[in-house]
Amino acid sequence: MVFGDRLRELRNKKGLTQEQLADELHIAKRTIINYETGKNYPTKDIFTRIEEFFNVRSDLLMDEQDEFMAQAQEQGGYRGKLGAEQLVKEVSGLFAGGELSEMDKDAVMQALQDAYWDAKKENKKYTPNKYKK
Repeated sequence: MVFGDRLRELRNKKGLTQEQLADELHIAKRTIINYETGKNYPTKDIFTRIEEFFNVRSDLLMDEQDEFMAQAQEQGGYRGKLGAEQLVKEVSGLFAGGELSEMDKDAVMQALQDAYWDAKKENKKYTPNKYKK
C-alpha cells in the first residue's frame, strides 16, 4: 500500500481533495479513493498522468512490490492482484527474523515474481477460449 500512501501525501501537499485530483486526472473520485486505500492500482496510462501531474519519477510513487501488484492487476484483473498479494504476504513471512541481506531478499522476491509470471503463462493454455484476449 505504499503507492496509496504516497499518492495521498502528494495530493495533500498540493492542497487538493480527492475529487479535485480526480477531475485533474479525468477519472472518478472513487478511483482515487481505491488507489489511496490500496484496493486498486492505476493502469500505465493513468500512472503516467499521475507522474506528469505531480512532476515526480515513478520510483517515488511505486516500489517494486507496488509495481508487481499493478502488473498482476493489469494482466489478471482483481484475481491476479489477489494472487500477487497472497504471494507477497507469504514470502514476506519467510523473511521475518531472517538473516538475509536486503539485496538477497530482493533477489529472492524477484525470482518468485518471475516464477509467478511463468506459471501464469503456462496456465493460460487451460483458460477457456471465451476468456482469452
